[in-house]
Amino acid sequence: MRLSDASVVIRPRPTWEAMDLGVLLSQRHRRLLMTSWAIVTLPVFALLSVMLWDSPSLAVFIFWWLKPAFDRLPLYILSKVMFGETPTLKQALLEWLRLLRPQLLASLTWRRLSPSRSFLMPVVQLEGLSGEARQQRLQVLLQRDAGASRWLTIIGVHLESALWIGLMVLFYLLLPQQVELDWSWQTLITAATQDWRWLEHLTNAFYALVLVVWEPIYVACGFSLYLNRRTVLEAWDIELVFRRLRQRLSGAAIALLLATFLLTPPVQTAWAVEPVISPDSPRLLDQPLTSQASRDSIKAILEQPPFKNKETVTRYRFGDEQPTGETADDSQTPEWLKALSKLLDSQRFDVLATLIEVLLWSTVMGGLGLLIWYYRDGLHALVSRRPALHRKIARPLPQQAFGLDLNREPLPADIAASAESLWQSNPREALGLLYRALLSHLLHDFNIALKAADTEGQVLARVEQLQQPALLAFSKNLTGHWQNMAYGHRLPPAHLQQELCDAWRALFGPGAAR
Repeated sequence: MRLSDASVVIRPRPTWEAMDLGVLLSQRHRRLLMTSWAIVTLPVFALLSVMLWDSPSLAVFIFWWLKPAFDRLPLYILSKVMFGETPTLKQALLEWLRLLRPQLLASLTWRRLSPSRSFLMPVVQLEGLSGEARQQRLQVLLQRDAGASRWLTIIGVHLESALWIGLMVLFYLLLPQQVELDWSWQTLITAATQDWRWLEHLTNAFYALVLVVWEPIYVACGFSLYLNRRTVLEAWDIELVFRRLRQRLSGAAIALLLATFLLTPPVQTAWAVEPVISPDSPRLLDQPLTSQASRDSIKAILEQPPFKNKETVTRYRFGDEQPTGETADDSQTPEWLKALSKLLDSQRFDVLATLIEVLLWSTVMGGLGLLIWYYRDGLHALVSRRPALHRKIARPLPQQAFGLDLNREPLPADIAASAESLWQSNPREALGLLYRALLSHLLHDFNIALKAADTEGQVLARVEQLQQPALLAFSKNLTGHWQNMAYGHRLPPAHLQQELCDAWRALFGPGAAR
């Protein structure tokens, strides 16, 4: 695996962006992935359907259970194309037979229902780890991105089900009308004398077709999560930067060394070569303090206080009493205290302590419930008064909504006249002026609690609560034209422009808008 040959940019990504990279990678090579998956899985599905013709549910269940074996083929293809070695269809199929051998039984038994299957599958197939080495590797990988891999599996299950049901509904919608009249789903369910096995196997075939499209994407998303986790752990992006830097400087370094060698005058120097002396060499072992003696001395010092204080307590003691040995303990401890210690150390006391703890917690919870029940009327009155208390708190009015300034100061004195003068030169600004002035009136004059995150529909819902039909009709009309202009870039006709200005004067007067 050469990181410099990667077909994508190697860098740490958020988990959902990493899965999106897997989707893009599967789309780029969808022809090879889908064709190889169909060649491998559809014959197996047909064979299971023929062998288990009287048990369609069992056939589709076995086909679903074999998915980990089928997933090894798209994972092999993705691992090759990721680093610029796209295999042919024949090479991928031949390699898949070899990839089935390692740990296939474990993948189809106790690991089959793992929610992180697509994320952890490269550990076995690409790294070739098993046993204790695999467990240690999984512990490192699952420290992060484990939740994203589980969500990927959950989303995949729901997506498979939705696509499967969608294909069955599409099949029913494509039936000719005459056949639909003579052949209803109720007759299919209640029919006892006719054989409808072919229909069940047909619906199973829809599931096999869904997997042809979805399963390579699922494997690609898990593989991209795995690569992203290794990028973070092993700093692949930093390694690539250093490799590029080395390639850039290698030619310049050689030229610099050659120039230095040619320009430096020859100097006769006698080099004295001395043997390398290690701590374990015989010369140092002959010293009064040898290497081994120093290690033993350091270890002995670290085993003593204050570096290490070992104490084993096997009885209960009170106060500042210091243990001086078993004999001293036995002589100074009263008999009643010894009996109490034995009682406390017994298993019966552990059970009794647990029962007492449960009883105490039950008493506390019961008392709390009785207290709430006794003062329920006061609590109800307190809760009912809470909105009124909140209304007394003065909250700052929003300054903007939909990108429009809601302050009154920037508005002109006569809104309608200003809008009429802007219709010919800048109709978008004229319509925006009317809508901005309407929001300002609703905020300041009608005391409507507008929020910066409100939508146009929420604003109209609050206007409807004012129970003013004229204001509501004008607001709906103006909002509709505003949405057409803001999102559809469609301006109202000329006669409607004048109607909007006249309606504004009818509601708010011809004079000043403030």
